[in-house]
Amino acid sequence: MTKFIKKNFLLESKLAEKLYHDVAKDLPIIDYHNHLSPQLISENHKFTDLTSIWLNGDHYKWRAMRVLGIEEKYITGNVSSQEKFLKWAQTVPYTLRNPLYHWTHMELTNPFGIDRLLNPSTALDIYEEANQKLQSDNYSTQSLLQHYKVEMLGTTDDPTDTLEYHNKLKNNTFNCQVKPTFRPDKVFNITNGSEFRKYIHSLGTVSNININDLESLEAALSARIDYFDNIGCVASDHGFRYIPTKPIFTKSEVNTIFRNVIQGNDSNVTAYAESYGYYLLLFLCQKYFEKEWVQQFHLGAIRNTNTYKLDLLGPDTGYDSIGDYPQAERIAYFFNELENKECLSKTIIYNLNPKDNAVFAAMTGNFQGEGIKGKIQYGSAWWFMDQLDGMTDQINTLSNMGLLSCFIGMLTDSRSFLSYSRHEYFRRLLCNIFANDINKGVLPNDEELIHKIIKDICYFNAKNYFKNM
Repeated sequence: MTKFIKKNFLLESKLAEKLYHDVAKDLPIIDYHNHLSPQLISENHKFTDLTSIWLNGDHYKWRAMRVLGIEEKYITGNVSSQEKFLKWAQTVPYTLRNPLYHWTHMELTNPFGIDRLLNPSTALDIYEEANQKLQSDNYSTQSLLQHYKVEMLGTTDDPTDTLEYHNKLKNNTFNCQVKPTFRPDKVFNITNGSEFRKYIHSLGTVSNININDLESLEAALSARIDYFDNIGCVASDHGFRYIPTKPIFTKSEVNTIFRNVIQGNDSNVTAYAESYGYYLLLFLCQKYFEKEWVQQFHLGAIRNTNTYKLDLLGPDTGYDSIGDYPQAERIAYFFNELENKECLSKTIIYNLNPKDNAVFAAMTGNFQGEGIKGKIQYGSAWWFMDQLDGMTDQINTLSNMGLLSCFIGMLTDSRSFLSYSRHEYFRRLLCNIFANDINKGVLPNDEELIHKIIKDICYFNAKNYFKNM
């Protein structure tokens, strides 16, 4: 079998090859949103085997294995790492035309230098070769990030996190900036009964504030925002079905319900949940503005659809999906509120449902800011859409509705230290799109202009978007 991931993979012309290899390929990476472990980075962890670095926590791969009928014990169960890997190798040939097929072989090629197709007949040899390389210092977490030229990465962190490993990373010689991202999703889950109360108690403990009403909740969150900011945080993130809309209850009424919930009384809370979310988010976004943070909104996921599996395996195990929710009026109303209060931060909005591409791209044009390039961003293709068609659609929609030249580019949104192939994937696609347009005569062959725009999208726009970069 000839090599699959060749030098000019996805590049359909000589011009595309030139744009990728001479302009985009070697630029550093600003990975401003991911789910990597700061502890593993701080400890410069070395993984024992290919399964632990590649399959653990990867619900993209888990979903594919389940479609094929692989038993759960080989996915999230307690069988050996080798057994899990062999089942993944059994699955890979059946992932043709799914981005997993590309990512799998791109990640074997870089960083391992393994250019054979993964299937049951090659699995053991590939597993043993990769495992041997993983023992080298060149494959520790910090070495891998340096290999991929990652200049900055933004982890995803709960307000109650101590950020101890971010603190340690600030004081060592590792030359990649590892920044926390404030992700307060759990504080919005007021309908979660005892789990919500436990969370609020933990937030009060870490902030040293007794939370018994909205005022003390805001004080606790404000304290944690100050703490995150001191550690180097430059962004927040929120995962919502949709942004909370105009409240139907006053803040005083919501405060009464919140006090009741904290005291163990959950009656009527569902009716007040969205108004609670609105007031809380409005408060938080004003704090983000004060700190000059970028705020991110990941919108449209329907989570934990399989409650049987949720009880068995917990959240984030591959049972979330694309939701079908109204978005436009909610975004417009909330952003307008922030604009009227003169506290709308730099903002990135990501949609999960592809039907909302034009809605999100068009919305960004309503709230841009004087003197700020691309203040409101239509974020990169996310989750189910970070594949060739999805990224192409996002790029084309942004080009038509806004200014692609101001786009801050790709991110990994991954828990895997091998997922930087997604930046390569994006850069190859981006260069091919530009080259095709030039070859068709719909863009000028202006080398200086095209090179600058590609460099900006792949690196410089993101570098200039976040503070202290």
